Amino acid sequence: MSEGLAPVVEEDVLRLAGLRKSYNLGLSTEVEVLHGIDLTLGRHDFAALIGPSGSGKSTLLNLLGLLDSPSAGEIYLLGQPTRKMDDAGRTRLRASAIGFVFQFHHLLSAFTAIENVIMPLMVARGRPTAEMIERARMLLAAVGLEAFQDRKPSQLSGGQQQRVAIARALVTRPALLLADEPTGNLDTKTATGVFELFRRFNREFGCAVLVVTHDARLSAACDRTIELVDGQIVSDQRGSG
Repeated sequence: MSEGLAPVVEEDVLRLAGLRKSYNLGLSTEVEVLHGIDLTLGRHDFAALIGPSGSGKSTLLNLLGLLDSPSAGEIYLLGQPTRKMDDAGRTRLRASAIGFVFQFHHLLSAFTAIENVIMPLMVARGRPTAEMIERARMLLAAVGLEAFQDRKPSQLSGGQQQRVAIARALVTRPALLLADEPTGNLDTKTATGVFELFRRFNREFGCAVLVVTHDARLSAACDRTIELVDGQIVSDQRGSG
């Protein structure tokens, strides 16, 4: 999988500086959910984000994915400040630099598995090329679904749909992969294979990985564990992975 996009060369893929997020700004019900977060993810980081329910993990993930804007502070993605970007600029940067794996797969029901995987490349580049199709096939093979590439989501199990979504998230070779409970619907063997696929992209393409998880085994297998409590990072530890 060495053809196509070049590996990321920037050492820092993501940097947060004094990041804050409040809701209901200026109202009596205003509440601050994130309280001045500083964080850096390098291109070789393979990190878990953990914390209790209500700690701000989902809010932080939406900000990192450029799906929402911070109230204060800055998010630098590949060295670019993003807070004051217009919607078009954020959309372009998000599409080219970030891969998402959510708890819910959000596949397009009218398209086959391989068409769903290719979709991000088609949005960016137009009609599918032979290289795009081959890349999508290799990713489906990597998640054990090569034989199912022509099936539509309704013909796949929930776990299979999740694996298609994982292949789709990786097809652009993103600089940053954000994964929200990515193996929650998968059996142990498949979850292990998916985790190793994330590892491969982290190692070969300089794809920084941040996994939000409640699974202690998954977080323990990551190289770095970031703990968020009440909107603040209380621990950021590196281990052996």
